[in-house]
Amino acid sequence: MKEMWKGNHAIAEGALRGGLQFYSGYPITPQTEVMEFLSFRMPELGRHFVQAENEIAAINMVFGASATGLRSMTGSSGPGISLKQEGISYLSYNDLPAVIVNVQRWGAALGTLDSSQTDYLRDTRGGGHGDYRIIVWAPNSIQETVDLLYEAFEKAEEYRNPVEIYSEAALGQMMEPCEMPEFKERGYDLEWSWDGTDRDHERVDMDQKPIHHTAKFKKIIENEQRWESINTEDAEYVFVALGLPSRVARDAVKRLRSDGEKVGLIRPIAIWPYPKKAFEELPEGIRGFLSIETTDMGQHVEDVALAVKKGFKTNIPVYVHATNQKMPKVKEVIEVYRQLKAGNLKEAF
Repeated sequence: MKEMWKGNHAIAEGALRGGLQFYSGYPITPQTEVMEFLSFRMPELGRHFVQAENEIAAINMVFGASATGLRSMTGSSGPGISLKQEGISYLSYNDLPAVIVNVQRWGAALGTLDSSQTDYLRDTRGGGHGDYRIIVWAPNSIQETVDLLYEAFEKAEEYRNPVEIYSEAALGQMMEPCEMPEFKERGYDLEWSWDGTDRDHERVDMDQKPIHHTAKFKKIIENEQRWESINTEDAEYVFVALGLPSRVARDAVKRLRSDGEKVGLIRPIAIWPYPKKAFEELPEGIRGFLSIETTDMGQHVEDVALAVKKGFKTNIPVYVHATNQKMPKVKEVIEVYRQLKAGNLKEAF
C-alpha cells in the first residue's frame, strides 16, 4: 500500500528494507534527515548506526564494516561527498561493496542549499584519484529512489564495487506516494569477507590489479546501462534529461507531440555506466539533441555528445539548456526547443 513519504526518509527506510546493516555519516543539509531517521530506526532493528566526527571518518568506517561483510552505507551532499573521495577510491580499489547517497546541493566550495545536478562530472568519473568508476543511479521519483536502493546492496556485492544513489535536494525534501518493499536479508555468504577465519579473501596482487579492474569495469559497462526512452521511435529531436528535470522534459515532449512535433526523450537512469546503447537504438534522421539539466554551464551534455558521436556516423548537433539551481519549466523547455528548431540556439557540441 502506498503512503506519503518524504524523499530523505524514504532513502533511509528503503536502504533498511534492502538490507542495510551499518551506517556512518556526518550531518550536512539537505541530507541530514537521512541519518536522523536512521539514528533511531537502526537501533530499533538491532543494526549499527554511527555519527562520525567528520566525513572522512565516516567513509573509512564504511570501509572497515564492508570488509567484514556488513551491508554498509554512508550519505552526504556536495562538499561532504568530496571529502569522502579517497575512501571511495579505496573501496573500489580493494573490491569492497558499499552504497553512497548524494543528496546534491548547488554550487562549488560550500555551495548553497538549492537543488542541482552540479556533481555530475565528479561522480560519474569516479570522483577521486586513480583509474576507477562507481555505479551511479539517478532516480527521478521517490518510488524509484526506494526501488534502486532495494537493489543497490546486491549490485554492489555482485561487482564488489560501490554504488551511488545520485539524488537532488528537491527530491530529498519533496513528498510523494511510495510503496515500501518487504524487508530482505542477504541469503548467501560473501565467501571473501574478513570474518576472523583463515578463509580466502580473494585479494588481487598489486601487479594484477590493472587487469582485474579493467575487466570488472568493462563488465559493468556492458551489463549495467539503464535508461528510459519515450517517443523516440520516429523522433527528429531528442531531449536528454535525468533526475527531476526529466519529469519536466517528459511533460514538454507530451505537449510538443500534441502540436505535431516529432520529439522524444532519453532519460538515463544509470549515469555511470552511461547508457550509450540508448543512442545506438535511435532511428536515422535525428536532427539534434538537447540536454536539459540543473547545472551552470552544462555537465551532462558532455556525455550526451560522446554518446551521439559513438551512436551516429554523421555530425548531429548537441545543445544544452542549463538552468543553474532553478528547476526548468515546461513552457521554458518548449521555448528553447522552438529557438533550437529555428536555428537561434548555439550548439554546445
